[in-house]
Amino acid sequence: MTKMRIPAAALAAALLLAGNATAEEVIRHKTPNSDFPIARAVEVPAGKTTVYVSGAVPSVVDEKADKGSIAAYGNTKTQTESVLKSIDKTLADLGLKMGDVVKMQVFLVGDPDKGVKMDFGGFMEGYTQFFGTKEQPNLPARSVMQVAGLVAPGWLVEIEVTAVRP
Repeated sequence: MTKMRIPAAALAAALLLAGNATAEEVIRHKTPNSDFPIARAVEVPAGKTTVYVSGAVPSVVDEKADKGSIAAYGNTKTQTESVLKSIDKTLADLGLKMGDVVKMQVFLVGDPDKGVKMDFGGFMEGYTQFFGTKEQPNLPARSVMQVAGLVAPGWLVEIEVTAVRP
């Protein structure tokens, strides 16, 4: 039996090319005739590692405001930005990026200043700073729902994501 030897440089090049190919295996289906910044669907091939990130909530932005108040955490846009920054940090700690997010579930509480209806516009203002940008064009499949409340009375936003390791 003859042993086949592969030069180290050829093996390294093959592994590098394989690594680049796997980064593009996640398929994001755009919504036809729409520029709305979510994917219609996302396909994750078998064998990929999925990472489920627990729900993230906003940080206090005004230490002088009453604890547990909306003023302490900010409006929906401010809270969305805070939550997505927290998710970005969690992903970075795990060696991932926002572009690796394939699924997002968003829980919004009705804002008393908006007739106790969720502030979808405020959410979108925060969301579009992180998704669908030139720097980060990858869009997740996403659901947004209004909920009666979250653990802290001042929270208007909680987001959980699923990411795929490239």
